[in-house]
Amino acid sequence: MILYKNGLALLGDKLVKTDIVANHGKIIEISTEIVPDEQTEVVDCTNRYILPALVDIHTHGANGYDFNTADTDGMKKILDFYIAHGVGTVFPTVMTDDEERICHQLELIVQLAKDYPEIKGIHLEGPFLSEKFCGAMPVQHLRNPSADLFFKFQKHANGMIKIVTVAPELPKAVEFIGEISDTGVVVSLGHSGANGETVQKAIKAGAKSFTHWGNAMSQLDRHDLNMAGSAMLSDNFCEVICDGKHVQKDVFRLLVRTKGLDKVVCITDSIMATGLPDGDYTLAGNDVVVVNGDARLKSNGVRAGSTLDAYTGLANAVSFTGLPLHQAIRMWTVNPARLVGLSHRIGTIEIGKDADFILFG
Repeated sequence: MILYKNGLALLGDKLVKTDIVANHGKIIEISTEIVPDEQTEVVDCTNRYILPALVDIHTHGANGYDFNTADTDGMKKILDFYIAHGVGTVFPTVMTDDEERICHQLELIVQLAKDYPEIKGIHLEGPFLSEKFCGAMPVQHLRNPSADLFFKFQKHANGMIKIVTVAPELPKAVEFIGEISDTGVVVSLGHSGANGETVQKAIKAGAKSFTHWGNAMSQLDRHDLNMAGSAMLSDNFCEVICDGKHVQKDVFRLLVRTKGLDKVVCITDSIMATGLPDGDYTLAGNDVVVVNGDARLKSNGVRAGSTLDAYTGLANAVSFTGLPLHQAIRMWTVNPARLVGLSHRIGTIEIGKDADFILFG
């Protein structure tokens, strides 16, 4: 057993001075009256915050590697970077690529998850995306939605794909969304030029989320909600890259006010350059240049993911919204846990949940 002693823990919406006991990875006691026995390891948390570990459901890489190209050793370096920056749950995100490469990388992630319990699912971003709104995706590998192809990927992932991003305007996309949603996979709408009517059909079919809101999607105008406006008006969750570049900070604040705090999910969308100096990198075979932390394709200047780490993203969420930490952190913990059906295990500090928290200070 491990006793975390005299910490200031975030319990619900309050910071409370308390002790926490964890055993076999689960929280078994929260109290101010705990006396350890000789077998209990004691961690002194005096003058330290105990916060729920952060959840990143959309991230491609860090530390010089990404999930589309890394071998197992490279993936371990990515995971170690995440853990060092406050992430307790991660969904490695595999983007559009050659079909067989996707299958191979999914298999590697499944094997890695045996040693890294932080991996609780996989996000498949593509290949069922719009060419016009492909962003940094390799166009030659885009495909129309196919349940057969998705289930092939899911077989190689041993059922670990929990989120798939889809453009709902593509042929038979709405039918695809219904079929995949029925299996319990979260369908997130993204890389799409869909109009409002099409988005509504996709939501009715089962789509539950929007991928990196504001980016690689049709924007709100006075004649049509399109993707961005439909996301704001819907009850669906919205991912948002919390770096101040992909979505300007005042627009981020507007999104939170419009959607409500409980429907915004912060993500990093980080690439291999995260944690490293400016310079030349790659993303799924495309050349990327990073200047002042801003990653863009060399070919056309389109943004190519971020260099954001989760700790910085949490600080940004507080700064951009003006919300106190105990509220802003929900976008990095409670909300993503709810979206992917893991709120019974992670996202808050409660008896019976995973002992999945970070020490600050």
